[in-house]
Amino acid sequence: MAILTADEIRNMDKRELDEKLADFKKEIVEERGQIETGGFADNPGRIGEIKKTIARIKTVRNED
Repeated sequence: MAILTADEIRNMDKRELDEKLADFKKEIVEERGQIETGGFADNPGRIGEIKKTIARIKTVRNED
């Protein structure tokens, strides 16, 4: 299931999109860091979902 759908992203303003993008980038760095330190991810599919959501946000931002 998607973290944010394209419709939800389109309903946000530019400031909200920038905040969400920063949050997701930070979260993906934390997830990867947890794996690199020898730990394991609680939800291994989460990284893929975060990457897809980041791509959706960037796509919607470029539509304008």
